[in-house]
Amino acid sequence: MIKIINCKCFKGNLKLTLIGLLLIIISGTIYSQKVWSLRDCIDYALDNNIQVKQSELTSENNKISLLQSKLDLLPTVNGNLSHTYGWGRSIDLATYTYANQNTQQSYFTFSSDITIFNGLQKYNTIKQNQFEYLASKYDSDKMKDDISLSIAAAYLQILFYIEIVATAEDQVEITRLQIDRTEKLVNAGTLAKGSLFDIQAQGATEEVNLINARNRLNLSYLDLLQLLDKSASEKLEIEKPELSITTVPELLPPEQIYSYAILNLPEIKSAEYRLQSANKGLSIARGYRSPSLSLRGGWNTSYSDQIKYSNPLEPNYGDKIPFGNQFEDNQNKTLQVSLSIPIFNGFQVSSYISQSKLDAENAQYNLQLSKNQVRKNVETAFADALSAFKSYNANKKSLNAYTEAFKYMEQKFDVGLVNTLDYNVAKTQLTKAKSDLLSAKYDYIFKTKILDFYMGKPITLEEYK
Repeated sequence: MIKIINCKCFKGNLKLTLIGLLLIIISGTIYSQKVWSLRDCIDYALDNNIQVKQSELTSENNKISLLQSKLDLLPTVNGNLSHTYGWGRSIDLATYTYANQNTQQSYFTFSSDITIFNGLQKYNTIKQNQFEYLASKYDSDKMKDDISLSIAAAYLQILFYIEIVATAEDQVEITRLQIDRTEKLVNAGTLAKGSLFDIQAQGATEEVNLINARNRLNLSYLDLLQLLDKSASEKLEIEKPELSITTVPELLPPEQIYSYAILNLPEIKSAEYRLQSANKGLSIARGYRSPSLSLRGGWNTSYSDQIKYSNPLEPNYGDKIPFGNQFEDNQNKTLQVSLSIPIFNGFQVSSYISQSKLDAENAQYNLQLSKNQVRKNVETAFADALSAFKSYNANKKSLNAYTEAFKYMEQKFDVGLVNTLDYNVAKTQLTKAKSDLLSAKYDYIFKTKILDFYMGKPITLEEYK
């Protein structure tokens, strides 16, 4: 027996099924939302940043130039083929008289050149291009390092404002509860109504502070999205580790950090290779004063329909000599050795050498400037890290004191022993102490990450989790 299904019931079940599937899809999408760690953000930026890709293209271009300078040591080989049609008055090559006739001529040439010696210019060009290639690779590494530090700073800025927002939310909630208590005290006649207005005004101020903190948090997310070259409309959820400072910092002396940095930082390597490149440029310039020795070999042959058999005794006298015969008979081979000696060229070589000397001297200054800048950065980062740690400890003690003071003030306020103004002052001081402690904490963490960077360590937050 065939059962008849109720249409309305079927439609209702189908609708519920579709809604259920939609909820599953939505929940699955939410669940699969990627949580970005600091390492994820750095790796993504390095893989997708356009400036990094452009720097890599520059490096590849220099690599091609290096390869070409090596290939320039090989001899050049060239061939040429031409065929000419002529009409009108021309010389008859058989009789050497002018005649009006159509002509055809073919020419074949093959040549090879090689430079035997030119003041080692080609060798020095190879070395110069090699140094430029290595320098460009380190330029790309320097760009990656800068992006990594920028990502770390933006990431820590988000974590800082997340805690600032949480603190502001707590203060709003505390004030809301205090408003409720104050209303009860005012209604009971224990406090004047003005106290309620004061605490309500404080609550409004703290709500504004909460809004501002959330805005700054959103701007911090926007900064990170822009560093990642992502659209502001994209959702980005970062990992929110509980970071804490539990141990006294074990910082290496700045001299030791600097000694390691100048041996390994890409900006120093780049400056060193550019100095070597400039020195090779000077060697190339001096090579123009040297004689140049080259060797050239050539082969050619030709064909013309005006060349005929000229021996009257031959049976084919007066006929055109066939192409194959002319190709074989007209061959010509040459071998040429050339020596070019520069004598006077308007002092161009002297000017070129002088300019190259200045380039080399400037490259030396650039190397020293890079080392000086690294030294200053290391010394500043070291001093900042120590200062931030001391500030963190001081703010920690200050927060403990303000926390106890506020607890005492809150108890007195609840029983009407202090006015609203004193209560708000104590609460504001506590909020500022919390904010100052968070600022010192994240400032210290970032400064230690800079020192880790100069020591070649990966930028992570593992030691503070």
